[in-house]
Amino acid sequence: MKESLKNEQIVLAEVRLIGPNSEQLGLMSSEKALEIAENYDLDLVLIAPDAKPPVCKIMDYGKFKFDELKKLKDQRKKQKVEEVKEMRLSMTIDDHDLEIKAKQVCKFLKDGSKVKVRIMMKGRLQVRPQIGLEIMDRFAELVSSVGQVEKKPVIEGRNIFMVLAPISSKK
Repeated sequence: MKESLKNEQIVLAEVRLIGPNSEQLGLMSSEKALEIAENYDLDLVLIAPDAKPPVCKIMDYGKFKFDELKKLKDQRKKQKVEEVKEMRLSMTIDDHDLEIKAKQVCKFLKDGSKVKVRIMMKGRLQVRPQIGLEIMDRFAELVSSVGQVEKKPVIEGRNIFMVLAPISSKK
């Protein structure tokens, strides 16, 4: 967070002054503005240095900093960190094992996480990647009630990747 200039740190020829109750006090020198702020027993804070002329406000600087920190803390609290889980499948997976993994992925999707599904092709199976793509399609069908394919299956070297996302309720 950037520190605002206050009181004697403000050395400008002319500033627009705003009073403690947000009323406009007009254009004046920074020395006169500081004098007025001292009469109110408050601080003079530069709030808009890029404006023409720069804008200063008479306020309690400690309370202002406290409120700013509180706002930042609330913003961080409301931020949602998106988690990406990973599920590994194999090219020789059985139907029942596929269903069990699909149930687990459904839980992840219901919790709001994205899921990256990966199949690693080993040995002779590298020659037939279409088998892996079929497994990915079947897997996407199994979880279609709670998730949707965000990124279609892609073959990258020895791996096949697909990303599933929860179905958004904002429709």
